[in-house]
Amino acid sequence: MSDIKPEEISHPPMDQLQGFEYCIDSNPSWGEAIALGFQHYILALGTAVMIPTFLVPLMGGSDDDKVRVVQTLLFVGGINTLIQTLFGTRLPTIIGGSYAFLIPIISIIHDSSFSQIANDHERFLQTMRAIQGALIVSSSIQIILGYSQLWGICTRFFSPVGMVPVVSLVGFGLFYRGFPVVGRCVEIGVPMLILFVALSQYLKHLSVRRLPLLERFALLISIAILWLYAHILTVSGAYKYRPVKTQFNCRTDRANLISSAPWIKIPYPLQWGAPTFDAGHAFGMMAAVFVSLVESTGAYKAAARLASATPPPAHVLSRGIGWQGIGILLDGLFGTVSGSTVSVENVGLLGSTRVGSRRVIQISAGFMIFFSILGKFGALFASIPFTIFAAVYCILFGLVAAVGLSFLQFTNMNSMRNLFIVGVSIFLGLSIPEYFFSYTESANRGPAHTKAEWFNDYINTIFSSPATVALIVSVFLDNTLDFKDTARDRGMPWWVRFRTFKGDSRNEEFYTLPFNLNRFFPPS
Repeated sequence: MSDIKPEEISHPPMDQLQGFEYCIDSNPSWGEAIALGFQHYILALGTAVMIPTFLVPLMGGSDDDKVRVVQTLLFVGGINTLIQTLFGTRLPTIIGGSYAFLIPIISIIHDSSFSQIANDHERFLQTMRAIQGALIVSSSIQIILGYSQLWGICTRFFSPVGMVPVVSLVGFGLFYRGFPVVGRCVEIGVPMLILFVALSQYLKHLSVRRLPLLERFALLISIAILWLYAHILTVSGAYKYRPVKTQFNCRTDRANLISSAPWIKIPYPLQWGAPTFDAGHAFGMMAAVFVSLVESTGAYKAAARLASATPPPAHVLSRGIGWQGIGILLDGLFGTVSGSTVSVENVGLLGSTRVGSRRVIQISAGFMIFFSILGKFGALFASIPFTIFAAVYCILFGLVAAVGLSFLQFTNMNSMRNLFIVGVSIFLGLSIPEYFFSYTESANRGPAHTKAEWFNDYINTIFSSPATVALIVSVFLDNTLDFKDTARDRGMPWWVRFRTFKGDSRNEEFYTLPFNLNRFFPPS
């Protein structure tokens, strides 16, 4: 038997993922692009509804208030998505609400100055204005780090080895939004999980007029089928005598969105009144803005790969972070009850459909704005049970995590140094936040509980984020452990080409600003 040749058991590293039908700057037909854009909009509804559904009742808000917040979150998300795809990183990324802001927001909600207000609606308004003020002030973190290029300078300490844990945990770190939520209504969640995998993977080669219909629109088809199934169970009385928690997770009429939504309502700045400002609230919110920055950085790296583009140069990444800071400022002005970040599930959908077109995401942003204004229609789609979204997250978050692991191809994984850094960073990135979550769940407060609430929010927020913990650990180890003479093992010969805009000729194709704006804002 002849010896096995190395090329028979290894694959050459590739700057861009292959097998995509449409990459970042190529576009499907208008009909297909509109349908794909609508699919991204439906997926973005999950987070846009979940965050207000959780926070607004804690603030004392009614169903009417919840609907207005959902509309506002979608409206501003659509604007931020258009800004990011036109003037930011230009990557095909949806910008939506972020769970990273929950800890400082809940801290504001429990502030004694608000919790003592007897009138629920007045308490909601006062709390919302305080959240708005904190978002407006804290948005300066991303604006300054982005437009000053300081974040781009920080990325000089990144390498493929250091980025693997960060990008991977952008996906893996959201595991609690996957099957734990599916398990709340297994009769809907598990069939959705199986059907989505079957349509998008096993039946993906079935085509209609050369269009791989099931692969492209597996999400829309499976959601439509399971939504109808859930509605049949609801109207047939299957959940009539079930516990309230089961009804909330399974029924299609528990969100009370359709009855409460106005036919037409345009969100506008300061619609809840003038924001109020408190230094403690703002300092605590800054931690969430930093976490959003880190998680978005990892998501941008994944989106570039799933759009068959090269990694975004430092200048482009900083530009995107600066515009994302503007987005958080808009969140504060409009009152979305949460800050913004890149929607990880929509990044995963790029890979599932094998369509990384920027135009599709811009069309999706149009749907977000349109249906946020037409309240009744938007509320209809928003009545999809959370369990259905959670089933899809199990696939899409895993896909994003796998993209992070794909950066290992540019490194030497026969190096004990690299194995140590990657393994320890991923483990601590999962283990430390899990400790913070379990502690908070049992004690109703985070591990940090000093008299300084802003400090508590800072520590509890940062160390509850898997991607942020992974970044701190991996970048520190990668730049201090046997640093000399390991550039090749770390993947730096490949990585260094993408640090600057002119380092690779393809950057101009992917990341040049529209309308010839590069004349006024030349890339570095």
